[in-house]
Order: sequence, then C-alpha cells, then structure tokens
Amino acid sequence: MFRIAAIVLAVAAVIVALSTFTVDERERVIVFSLGEIKRVDPEPGLHLKFPIVNNVRKFDARVLTLDIPPDRFLTSEAKNVIVDFYAKWRIDDVGQFFRATRGDERNAQERMTQILRDGMRNEFAKYTLEEVVSGERITIMGAVRQQALDTAAELGVVLVDVRIRRMDLPDEVSESVFARMRAERERIAQDFRARGREEGERIRARADRDRTVIIANAYRDAERIRGEGDAGAAATFAEAYEQDEEFFAFYRSLLAYRNTMAGPENVFVLEPDSQFFRYFRDPLGNQARAGD
Repeated sequence: MFRIAAIVLAVAAVIVALSTFTVDERERVIVFSLGEIKRVDPEPGLHLKFPIVNNVRKFDARVLTLDIPPDRFLTSEAKNVIVDFYAKWRIDDVGQFFRATRGDERNAQERMTQILRDGMRNEFAKYTLEEVVSGERITIMGAVRQQALDTAAELGVVLVDVRIRRMDLPDEVSESVFARMRAERERIAQDFRARGREEGERIRARADRDRTVIIANAYRDAERIRGEGDAGAAATFAEAYEQDEEFFAFYRSLLAYRNTMAGPENVFVLEPDSQFFRYFRDPLGNQARAGD
C-alpha cells in the first residue's frame, strides 16, 4: 500500500513539474505551443502549461556586456587607429529576438558586433586623428549608438550604451604623431624664446636710455652746481680782495710758494729781483711794487 502511494505521489509530482513553470523577474520567457509562439513575457510567478504540447524558453533579461575584439579604423586622414570598445545591451522584445535570431544569443552578438563596427568605421572616417585623440570619442560613441538603435530594435534588443575601453595607435602612426607633437612643442618653445629675447632687448634698451638720461641730468646738475660754486667762490674772492688788497696779494703769493715748492726736487732759475720773490725781499712787497 505504501509503495502504491509513493508511486502515485511520484507520478503526481512529475505531472505537476511538467504542467507548471516559474518566471523570474530577471528572465524573459516565451511559451510555445507545438513549436509556435503562444505567449510572450508572462508575469513573474508560477504558471501552468500542457505537458508535451507546450514548452518554455527562457532568456536573460539583465543588461549584458558585448566585448568586441580590438579592430583598426581609418580617420579622415587615412591614419589607422586601434580601438577596443564594448557595448551594453539587453533583450527588449523577446518575441522579436527569437524570430530574428532563433533564440541564439551568440547570433545576436555577432550581428550587433558587425553593426557597431560599421558604425564605428563610418564615424571615425569623419574626424582627424587629433580630434579623435583629443576628445571627440564621446561624440563618436553617441553617434554609433544612435545609428545602431534601429538595427538593434530589429533584433528585439535595446542598445544601452557603447564605450571605448582603449584606443591605441599603430607603431608607425605613433612615431609620426609623436614627431609632429615634438615639432609643435619645439615651435612653441622657440616662439616663447624669441618673444623673451625681444622683451629682453626692449628692457635693456629702455634701461640704457634711462641710464643715459640719468647720467646726462646728473652731469647737467653737477655742472650747474659747480658753476654756481665757482661763481660764489669768485664773488667771495672779489669781495675779500676789495676789503684788503694787500693781504689778498700776500695770501695768493703764499699759495703760489706752497704749490711750486711742495716737491723736494723742485729747481727754479729766477733773477733775484724777480716779482715772484718780492715778499722775500720786503714783507710788505713795497719795493717790488715800486720797481714795477
């Protein structure tokens, strides 16, 4: 009796298993009836089906990553660029996805890869190498995604995003680009040096001019002060001479004696009654003046 009950329960369990299926929120489901699509995307939960007549295919509804092998693309200058990029996609219309790809995810990925490569090739051909490297990649990725949206919809999928993982230049192109960059930086450096030399010459010329002006003004002021001093000295001597002509003559003679006889080897050949020695003969110099 126990054995019969166990067999009945086992058979019932098999029938229930063949007659029900569950739908997860992370899945897209198609229910077939004798090979034809009967239901698409039933609600998450437990559902019934007819054994043998109905069968169920489940697909991942999450966002998937499509890794595309690096490929070469030509810029508008006919320069090669090696681009490694990927795409994010998910199944949007599971019925259309099955009809377009027979439910083969690999087939869908191959077709999307070809679509994205074609779009990438078309977009890179619009830009120069410098524009691609300097920051146009975001624009390129947006354009590639926009162009692929309609074709992806025919496959029942939605293209969430397209991103460049890495972008390299072939060795020959890299050397050419680096040489051009070096030449450009050298040109900029030479321009800065030339402008620096020009500014230096301008500063030196201005400094020389200011120096010349300052020296000329100083010389002018010095000559003016010297002239004023000489004039003051002459006026003082004249005033002193007018006050005591005899003392002034004596004082000037003493200065002449001191200046001419300052050296130990000074030799003079003069007549004894020379005007130069009048104060030696007479302290008042009267005899000298009387003989003049």
